[in-house]
Amino acid sequence: MKSIYTILLLILSNIFMTFAWYGHLKFSEMKGFEKLSLPIIILISWAIAFFEYCFQVPANKIGFDGNGGPFSLLQLKVMQEVITLSVFTIFTLVFFKTESFRINHFIGFICLILAVYFIFKK
Repeated sequence: MKSIYTILLLILSNIFMTFAWYGHLKFSEMKGFEKLSLPIIILISWAIAFFEYCFQVPANKIGFDGNGGPFSLLQLKVMQEVITLSVFTIFTLVFFKTESFRINHFIGFICLILAVYFIFKK
């Protein structure tokens, strides 16, 4: 059960972080946000990123085998990176219609899956 909680918390944290890092790029299309200054955009991004930490820290705490969780530190990190890239890809395709998913992206994802396989292999 700890592994499921860890993965779900990592997914939630990455959704918030993706919006914090890249969501502001759509502000120019949103009424009331198009003329915000960079310091205000940074503050908004920090506010969103706060919630990322509210999920990321518990995910690592619950999932880390040093705290009784099922994952080593390397496994947690590789899982987090794969989740990050998966969330980012979905975000990009849904919110930025000018981006496309090409064969080289697919091959890259296959390499990530192989990385997870080798990191988790005993």
